Amino acid sequence: MARFSFAGAVTVLGAVFVATAFIGAAESSPSVAALRRANDRATVLKRLDGGTITAAEIDATVKRMMKAAEVPGAGIVIINGGRVVFAKGYGLRDKEKNLPLTENTVMSGASFTKVVFAYMAMKLVDKGVLDLDKPVYEYLPKPLPEYDAYKDLAGDERYKLITARMLLDHTSGFPNFRWINDDRKLNINFQPGSRYAYSGEGINLLQFVIETITKRPLQDLMQENVFQPLGMTRSSVVWQARFEEDYANGYDETGRSLGPLRWKNPNAAGSLSTTPVDFARFMQAILDGKGLRTRTGGRMLSAQIPILAKHEFPTMENQLTDENKSIRLSYGLGWGLYWSPHGEVFFKEGHDDGWRNYCVGFRMPKDGMIIMTNSGNGEGIYKELLEKVLADTYTPIEWERFTPYDQLPPRPPLKQHTKVNVDAQTLEKYVGRYGTPPGLILVVRREGDHLTVQENDEPVQELDAEGAAQFFSTVADDVFTFEMDSSGKVTRMVLRSGDETIPIDRID
Repeated sequence: MARFSFAGAVTVLGAVFVATAFIGAAESSPSVAALRRANDRATVLKRLDGGTITAAEIDATVKRMMKAAEVPGAGIVIINGGRVVFAKGYGLRDKEKNLPLTENTVMSGASFTKVVFAYMAMKLVDKGVLDLDKPVYEYLPKPLPEYDAYKDLAGDERYKLITARMLLDHTSGFPNFRWINDDRKLNINFQPGSRYAYSGEGINLLQFVIETITKRPLQDLMQENVFQPLGMTRSSVVWQARFEEDYANGYDETGRSLGPLRWKNPNAAGSLSTTPVDFARFMQAILDGKGLRTRTGGRMLSAQIPILAKHEFPTMENQLTDENKSIRLSYGLGWGLYWSPHGEVFFKEGHDDGWRNYCVGFRMPKDGMIIMTNSGNGEGIYKELLEKVLADTYTPIEWERFTPYDQLPPRPPLKQHTKVNVDAQTLEKYVGRYGTPPGLILVVRREGDHLTVQENDEPVQELDAEGAAQFFSTVADDVFTFEMDSSGKVTRMVLRSGDETIPIDRID
């Protein structure tokens, strides 16, 4: 469901951790001396161009951009020579309660999940459990289309060509997600392996295959192969009760709180909960080649497919260009790749409603940066932050369609709704499940005098009535209209979000 947002004035708070020698992967906290250095805003950090920047200058830059772009909270990490030399939280994790966001606040990793999953998958390659070039259907006890989630592929034998390599380098031919299609069905759009098209569906298929091979849930595999070895104690692909003490709410472009993403079920394409410091441990492992055989780590960060499309999204647009040939833009196994004057670079973005994240690593100097924000406006600060703080002027901003905050068009005003009262008996008629399982399930519930709707594991949205059968979201520009047959039985609801009209059938 689409959501749009605008954050108000930003109060910049949060503890800082700056150290010339970062805590090791298994250590849980910096030394006393490091904490003392953290308060020294004169601490100097190295930039890619050979210049330097002080912690005070970073503070001023981040605060200014967050205020201008209306971003409520951000976590910033800088890596020099493979060591974390700066990690700090800015702004608020909860605007309503005025709670600060720190470098140890749990945030949604969104598509950062994909690279952590890719690392875990490569560990299975090292162990001989997974073969990158074996068609994945061969790992399954029955044909792929015989599984309910993949029945849409019946009649298209091209699914037999899809390998783990294609799923990790996004060349499977799947759409990003099936619900993007008009019929909301999964399909293969081109010969698998022939070109790049980012696909969460592909990552989720590999999760299904790996869980089938190992007979273990993804959370256990991630804990054993990634989180525990790297000391990522505040990371998980399912929500943990221990996160409740310090977590961030996501905010849309207009500043409305979307709450936290409390995933009940692991999703390799996007359910990672992590902190800026925890994810920095992971980035260090990638820069150092830790945990993988040298050859395996090299394959993960080696170009598998050149990227010739002008933009990453929409994934099937495929408007060809030579603009990125000079930087050798390509995709590896889980990571985007390009070349710079400083050598090879890997990167990954994370995008979900109310969450925008970006990370980049320069392999030769082992320098990098992590930006995590709890705002739909977060992408607007990437370009200037990367350039001012890291001297990274190479990230393919235009390809990723990251529009700087000062180049965005005026935001349209929010649509106004008038709430009306609807009796409990009428509300009860709409209660039930809607969607196309297993990929999309929306659960409608009655809560007193109003309805709520929850899409999969996303936060619950409150729905107020503006008519007997029409309801509007209190945190998004979504309008739901329920339709009935001649007997008065509710058969589906129609979601109107922005310019989209999406009919969603009732399941039960």
